[in-house]
Amino acid sequence: MTIDATAMADFYATRHGVMAARQIRARLASLWPDLTGMEVLGVGYPAPYLRVWREQAARCVVITPAQMGVTRWPASRLNLSATAEEDSLPLADVSIDRLLMIHGLEHAETARRMLREAWRVLRPEGRMIVVVPNRASPWAYLERTPFGHGQPYSAAQLGRVLAGSMFRVERRDMALLMPPLGLGKDLSTADLLERIGRRAVPQLGGVVLAEAIKDVAGVIPLMRGRRRLVFAESR
Repeated sequence: MTIDATAMADFYATRHGVMAARQIRARLASLWPDLTGMEVLGVGYPAPYLRVWREQAARCVVITPAQMGVTRWPASRLNLSATAEEDSLPLADVSIDRLLMIHGLEHAETARRMLREAWRVLRPEGRMIVVVPNRASPWAYLERTPFGHGQPYSAAQLGRVLAGSMFRVERRDMALLMPPLGLGKDLSTADLLERIGRRAVPQLGGVVLAEAIKDVAGVIPLMRGRRRLVFAESR
């Protein structure tokens, strides 16, 4: 079942949401520490995470799949968010340097078509990070968080899905090693639980992160069709 953008925003406004975003952002920053001057795209519901690079990048934009509804980002600045069909992104071919897909692939109506569009818009030297719920983690089975919705993946399953869409995984990581229940009362406690979990049970992270590059040895046939683009209304 797909969770909509409003429910996502409500979760990330809670203490648990703040803690979860903090842990995932730390891993994203570790994988991509400097995106100065790059064109960055977030697909899915990436609003809590693009702040890592917003001040570095030449441009950061968000595209939310139509089935999730309309969202606005950033909240207090000129809107850089749009809603579009997952298999018809309103972007030119090979126009993006870095693509973050989070709260996206697990909700896709057709994962292959979503990944084809990511392949199309990424430059040949571009990179993508896909973040999905980890099938082996209890986070994937708690519906009160966004990570308990959609199709969870193991690291191996995610690798096969990416390979089937002509991406090659370069690096893997995990985040949300802290338990989804009984979280600490403050961020420092959550950080401690995350460090302990990373040492003790690294395979049980709540989300799998895979950094992938385009496999340009072949060509993916793209299904060109009608494009539908809906901009979030500014307030």
